[in-house]
Amino acid sequence: MAERTLRGARIGTTSLQGEEGIEFSARQAVEYRTDSGRSFRVLFDADATPPDEWLDQPTGEMGYIDDAAGTAAREEQAEKDAAQRTHWDMLLERRSREELEELLDERLRLLRERRGSAAPKSKS
Repeated sequence: MAERTLRGARIGTTSLQGEEGIEFSARQAVEYRTDSGRSFRVLFDADATPPDEWLDQPTGEMGYIDDAAGTAAREEQAEKDAAQRTHWDMLLERRSREELEELLDERLRLLRERRGSAAPKSKS
């Protein structure tokens, strides 16, 4: 009798246990909003402290909680982005633009000589 009930039951791929008597943990839905205006929800445990920012998977944008903590996180990120120096900024701190153009011309001349190319003709 037991062999007939198991035949074709796909043991291991589906659970034969029902959901009756199971109590799910309490959850909270937290709404995030991206800079483009898209809002999305993320489920957390009721006891968990949700982060101020969360990545929106479909768009790849950063979403912020729509409250004071989210506003503070958004401002902090904006300051961080504005204060970030690029390689070009650091280069301009060490040399003037005229010096950089002179170095570029010198390096281009050396490369052309190495390749055997003639010097570029002037545009007069």
